[in-house]
Amino acid sequence: RFDSSIASNDDFPKWIDGTDITEEHLRWAVWLITSRVLTVEGDAEENRSYRLLIPFLDMCNHNRASPHVLTGRAVPGGELKVVAGAPISAGEQIDICYGGGVAGNDRFLQDYGFLDSDVAYGIVAQQLLGKKKIMEGASAGRSIALGDREATLEKLRETTTQQDSSLWETESDPALKSAIEFRLGVKRALSKFIIME
Repeated sequence: RFDSSIASNDDFPKWIDGTDITEEHLRWAVWLITSRVLTVEGDAEENRSYRLLIPFLDMCNHNRASPHVLTGRAVPGGELKVVAGAPISAGEQIDICYGGGVAGNDRFLQDYGFLDSDVAYGIVAQQLLGKKKIMEGASAGRSIALGDREATLEKLRETTTQQDSSLWETESDPALKSAIEFRLGVKRALSKFIIME
């Protein structure tokens, strides 16, 4: 789509030095924004959440065990703030738990480019088994459709964890390596509930 809609369009903006903006530049720009956006709940009665770019908040790294929390709602006149859950010394880094402790590694990898602990794989596994609803994003509050769950589980069964581990060891592309690591983590989490191989 980039080639047909943007690259061939002479009116599409260029860099200040006149060079073309490439598909890779646009991918980087999307990732830059997406990786710094957080999901924030709106009015409790509306049952909606919003993806917000919150200046300076992206300086807080993720730590599932952090006692500090982002609190507030995205409502007119509302405030969002980080509340300290423990004493903070001068110069100490302040972490928060992205996704409020309910997001799985599917969201962490897609939105922030990293993988979290086994807990985050367990969340994905429970969603794939229909035992847990999606808690963030456009599908928040819904379960993964049965057909999609079955298709995903079938795809995961196409390789063994040993085959995936071997592939991970030989892969040099960091993005593919993360994708394989994600697949392995989900399979290991699923194995606690069902037999995968």
